[in-house]
Amino acid sequence: MLPVLFHLPGGHPVYAYGVMLGLSLVVGFQVTVRLAQRDAGVDRDLCGNACLAAVLAGVVGARLSYVAINRELVEDVLGRWWNIQSGGLMGIGGLVAGFAAASAYLRAKRAPVLAVADAATPAIAIGIVFTRIGSYLYGSDFGVRLDDGAPELLRTLGTFPRWQDSALFGAPAFAYHVDRFGLARDALAAYPVHPVQLYAALFGALLLGLSVVFRRSSGFSGQAFLRFAVVYGVGTFLLAYLRADPDRGMAFGFTASQLASLVIIPVAVIAHSQLKRANSGSS
Repeated sequence: MLPVLFHLPGGHPVYAYGVMLGLSLVVGFQVTVRLAQRDAGVDRDLCGNACLAAVLAGVVGARLSYVAINRELVEDVLGRWWNIQSGGLMGIGGLVAGFAAASAYLRAKRAPVLAVADAATPAIAIGIVFTRIGSYLYGSDFGVRLDDGAPELLRTLGTFPRWQDSALFGAPAFAYHVDRFGLARDALAAYPVHPVQLYAALFGALLLGLSVVFRRSSGFSGQAFLRFAVVYGVGTFLLAYLRADPDRGMAFGFTASQLASLVIIPVAVIAHSQLKRANSGSS
């Protein structure tokens, strides 16, 4: 794959994941601000500030939640725990932290939180597409090993070559297979795995389409966002069964993202029911 897109003067690498993350934030910011202004009449500067709060809190929350389930990074004497260019973010942790920060800011300004949340659903989907492609290029968040009889196209897409850069050992899938399955360190590639990053990117594209449908058919503020949250939670929960990377975190037989999904889904369903009942009673 392509973990490093290019090097800056002085030899500092620019990782594919960092670039894709940056693109997702820039594009998502613009989409959310424009939709909130057009559809909900939210002041552009106000929405922009809310998005900025969501981005900053989201990145911090995503990294801290990742570090919380991979605590060995805290003990890294080189302090690499803060480096997010090459991945190491927990998506659900970022979404929760970002939503909380934006909601707090909008409430303080007496702005419509749910209307902005509805406008943000396409941006969340776009972020999933971009960051999952970034993970694929880097080779992180990889899937479980494929059977020998798996389709050749799937095996090709799920084969991560050993990095040729002498300063780096990977891809993460390759390093994991060396450690877990005894793959030779000088092998040309890791064992074929499910390209679950591409599955997640396709899921993000599906969410993008659904976000348009949900927003057009919405009967009250927040409905599109809550429907989106349920589908996101279900998809995230199911995709986790195909992931094999050791950074997922496990508890009670579930990954950290699955446990978060088990909270998000019922909360979104209950909130949707209550809002629907409240809007039915007021009409």
